[in-house]
Amino acid sequence: MKSHLETKLAHIQDFATKKDPYGASHFPIYNTGTFDLKQQDGDKIYDYTRSDNPTREVLENLFTEVENGAGCVCTHTGIASVALLFETVLKANSHVMVEADCYGGTFRLLNIFKEKYNVTVHFADFLDFDNLENILSSNPIDLVLCESPTNPGLKIIDLEEVATLSHKHEALFAVDNSLATFISQRPLDLGADFSLFSTTKYISGHGSVIAGAIVAKTKEHANEIHYYANAHGRSQNPMDVFLISLGIPTLQVRMKEHGKNALVIATFLEEQEYISKVTFPALKSHAQYELARKQMEYIPGLFTADFKSVELAEKFIEKAELFGEKCSFGSPDSRAEIPAKISHATFSTEELAAIGITSSTVRFSIGLENVQDLLEDIKQAVK
Repeated sequence: MKSHLETKLAHIQDFATKKDPYGASHFPIYNTGTFDLKQQDGDKIYDYTRSDNPTREVLENLFTEVENGAGCVCTHTGIASVALLFETVLKANSHVMVEADCYGGTFRLLNIFKEKYNVTVHFADFLDFDNLENILSSNPIDLVLCESPTNPGLKIIDLEEVATLSHKHEALFAVDNSLATFISQRPLDLGADFSLFSTTKYISGHGSVIAGAIVAKTKEHANEIHYYANAHGRSQNPMDVFLISLGIPTLQVRMKEHGKNALVIATFLEEQEYISKVTFPALKSHAQYELARKQMEYIPGLFTADFKSVELAEKFIEKAELFGEKCSFGSPDSRAEIPAKISHATFSTEELAAIGITSSTVRFSIGLENVQDLLEDIKQAVK
């Protein structure tokens, strides 16, 4: 009956494995370590929360449904979902191909896998299909990984094309869907084998908890991520599941508002003489504007602006009153950061330049404030 996505999100409790006997409007929090096997019956038996928990299972069932997958694991952090992907798919001496414009935490984790397990990482521009084809045909690639939109460079990757290339060379394809979220884009429908995302950000929407999730397209891979999550202790605790769930019913409404406010701010900044470039997929000046409109239902409210000098960028960050100097995105409050200093500090100057980021690039995450207040704050901060 609940055919539309927003209706499903408004009825999260219906994704519980067992119906609540009291008809609670919100699913119960089973904040326990263990369960008594003698007091349970039916097909689903719980024993230990690290393995399975009925509270966590509600979100896992929901994410499986909305991503059109075969199974899901909710993890205790966003980067834990990336780690779980690597632990499931990669082995010692594996090869992985990754979009060069990747999340700073993923970049750091890849360096660990290179050092500890001799994993070979091939960084590439996923807009250059000839180069992707060359890497895939010349190396035994086990996994292909990208974000779309990328963070912080905000490239839009043609997920269907990359999926086709990956599978042609028998590589698995995973998409970090943290920025777009399933309300806007469903990677599994576009050919990906895994969709993973931070629920810390837009999905929770309130910035008070950190968590993640990974959804597998096939039952075989779903069983594998569940097995490794249990073995490595990657699963999310029930109280954090509850906190994440509070924002989910309003995800669509918030994504629309974030995007609308961001377009106003980005359009304003694009016209200012102290800005050399604004990169935002909702602007017609963006190189993949048409692909963004085709591939995503909503454009998330995050963009970058290149100030004409490092000094001016740092002055704006220092003097802004509503824009906190904070990492992350998707919260009600607007924030601005210089990626070279915070979220992507592990990148070298050359690696940042390769993805179009400089020391004067500011990443804006636009919140839910009155947009006129945000404009006035920008104006006073750059005086």
